[in-house]
Amino acid sequence: MYTVTVSRDFVAQHFLTVPDPGPEGEVHSHYYDLAAECEGPGLNEYGYLLDIDDLTAALDAIEDRYRDRLLNDLAEFSGLNPSVEHFSRIVADRLAEDLDAPEVETLRVRIREDDVAWAAYERTV
Repeated sequence: MYTVTVSRDFVAQHFLTVPDPGPEGEVHSHYYDLAAECEGPGLNEYGYLLDIDDLTAALDAIEDRYRDRLLNDLAEFSGLNPSVEHFSRIVADRLAEDLDAPEVETLRVRIREDDVAWAAYERTV
């Protein structure tokens, strides 16, 4: 199985909407580290799993969408607690729509929101 990963980091804000969120219920920032990992069993005619420039461009668009934004205000988080788990799924779904990489079978998005905690979402492409 081949794997290609590209990562980005950015700052965004959110506040949790669960009962009794403690201090996390107030607007606060996270320094997010996002990694998109693509996997597939074969390579294309040029020896690539996918064009890294295409994945980089897709991640640039993700970073532009979320950098310095309040996640709670964005349509994709409407009705959701803006957890890092939801965030990783939302990003994975958007990347899956934007990538044109027939060799890629699996996409995994990992988002780290601090030095000790991260969440990931994996889906087929």
